Amino acid sequence: MHNIQVALIGNPNTGKTSVFNRLTGLKQQVGNYPGITVEKKVGQCILADDCTATILDLPGTYSLNASSIDENVVIEVLLNKKDPNFPDVIAVITDVENLKRNLLLFTQIKDLEIPTVLVINMADRMNPRGISLDIPFLEAQLQTKIVLVSTRKGSGIAELKSVLANYQNLSVTPCLKASSIDEVYFDQLRKAFPNQLLYKLWLVITQDVNFLNLERKQLTNSFTKTHADLKRLQQKETIKRYQFINEVLKTGLTINSAQATDYRSKLDRVLTHPIWGYVIFFGVLFMIFQSIFDWSRVPMNWIDTAFASLSDFTSTHMQAGMLNDLLAQGIIPGIGGILLFIPQIAFLFLFISLLEESGYMSRVVFLMDKIMRRYGLSGKSVVPLISGTACAIPAIMATRNIENWKERLIVVLVTPFVTCSARLPVYAIIIAVVIPDTYVLGVVHLQGLVFLFLYILGFASAILSAWLLNKVLRISNKTYFVVEMPNYKLPLFKNVYINVIEKTKAFLFGAGKIILALSIVLWFLASFGPGKDFSNADAIVSAQHKTLLVKSPEFKNALATYKLENSYIGIMGKSIEPVISPLGYDWKIGIAIISSFAAREVFVGTLATIYSVGESGNSETIIAKMQADKNTETGQATFRFSSGVSLLLYYVFAMQCISTLAITRKETNSWKWPIAQLVFMSGLAYLVAFVTFQFLN
Repeated sequence: MHNIQVALIGNPNTGKTSVFNRLTGLKQQVGNYPGITVEKKVGQCILADDCTATILDLPGTYSLNASSIDENVVIEVLLNKKDPNFPDVIAVITDVENLKRNLLLFTQIKDLEIPTVLVINMADRMNPRGISLDIPFLEAQLQTKIVLVSTRKGSGIAELKSVLANYQNLSVTPCLKASSIDEVYFDQLRKAFPNQLLYKLWLVITQDVNFLNLERKQLTNSFTKTHADLKRLQQKETIKRYQFINEVLKTGLTINSAQATDYRSKLDRVLTHPIWGYVIFFGVLFMIFQSIFDWSRVPMNWIDTAFASLSDFTSTHMQAGMLNDLLAQGIIPGIGGILLFIPQIAFLFLFISLLEESGYMSRVVFLMDKIMRRYGLSGKSVVPLISGTACAIPAIMATRNIENWKERLIVVLVTPFVTCSARLPVYAIIIAVVIPDTYVLGVVHLQGLVFLFLYILGFASAILSAWLLNKVLRISNKTYFVVEMPNYKLPLFKNVYINVIEKTKAFLFGAGKIILALSIVLWFLASFGPGKDFSNADAIVSAQHKTLLVKSPEFKNALATYKLENSYIGIMGKSIEPVISPLGYDWKIGIAIISSFAAREVFVGTLATIYSVGESGNSETIIAKMQADKNTETGQATFRFSSGVSLLLYYVFAMQCISTLAITRKETNSWKWPIAQLVFMSGLAYLVAFVTFQFLN
């Protein structure tokens, strides 16, 4: 009786450990690989009367392009023939529902020319999911023996043992010619090391491993390439393999959704339907934004009133002086201006978390892929764009999973159009001020409807901009989209809770630091001014309003208004007013727009500080102050319907975030793209706001 070494390899969640357990039963040992903490599972198995096997369950890996210690272990075991764990035969475990993704690893392992059997697990799911396989065709194309297994029912295990026992009959011919990604480079490599396997040489160059009887330094120095060039070739290799896999599965795999009988398939037929899928998706969005306004109204009113009362209490009970003014007119209103919108932000993250946890978000990505392709993008672009509803910065960083440079660049440039959580406070307060708090047809909340429209407009702007860039940018483009549909499941309360708390905290403390600092600066600029106009304000206002008593509320308001207009911030605002007045904005709004370049949400904190400076004993909320404010020259309300809608549309299109420009510079490694981004978005925002105000006014 002889013993052979068998390695089980596969992607995570393919049932590899279940196959291992079926083969070995209780004959298992668990230990660690030498020198590292990665767990090693080894078991014994009788394959035939004259053959036993030592089964090694290797860590789950998506490919041989290692990105973790676990994946590196797999490569080192497969490349080093002197390793006691080096396999005589490999069983690649795949999931019948995710063959496209799983076969990437299989095609790489075939290039190592080790006898390999393809195990397709969860075969009992084929009929319920409407899946059929042409096994003879797949075996011919993949150059291997295929075994259908169901670990849940125990079927296929006996056949697998027989194939493993007769591993000498398995083909070691690769599925495809991977070296065609750079023929010249690989020909030179082959000539320099004629006795070594070409794909092993390639893995030594790209991975941190050494298995050959030659110095790795000698190999990498002789065939040196920059990190960027190696990554580019790895991406080309991945694309080439997926091209091959797609062609094979086009004939070898058939999915008839109409014949599927399981619960998931029935739901998918509705949720990914070419018509009803979109109707349901937009219905979900509609309900989300209606709920955001309705459910958050009570806590928002409580926070707004509480901070107005706190500011009034501080001003009344604290000893008069500069510290009193700083707290009551600067810090408290500024922080209150951002805390006001925490309920809406928390509800938004709550709904996004529920969609992700339930598995529905992947269906949205699949649905949107059909639309995105018309604009030069793919379903992969949806993930960063949807992530942009939280923040553009991590969304832009998420584009790194897009292999094609042109598509990635386009997504980086258009992501800031998507309505992020920082715009939410701006939208919410302006909508609350200028849009009536009424219901359309008695059921549809008008403010929530406007909110939904702004989100859709932002996303539509991103898509149309992507289409324009796809036409303008002369960069070759080839995109392959692979998405895994997870099973539907009830969201775990703990996961949703943690997600909402962490993202809300990140928003609160990230914005809070900026707002606190700016509130102090803005208070100083609004409380002091140059020249005699500011220092002699009392005498000048007394002369202008001779009929008013010096201690009357009317005189105090007139004095506060005069000092604010002649303060440092007033002078700055007046200087830019000619540029923004055609949009319907006064100098106060202008200051808020400029300060919000640090972060969009600062807009609200800035107005809260400006409207609070100089006031005493006034417990009005921020929203009430904005609604009551009037233009001193025209006498019209500063925030009326025409100027309010103009301001909303300005923030839909404007690039009001220095941090986003910085991350664009980092991801594109050029100042050209962030500058173009700033000029285009700001110019578009100004034009749209100008046309809107002039039309509505």
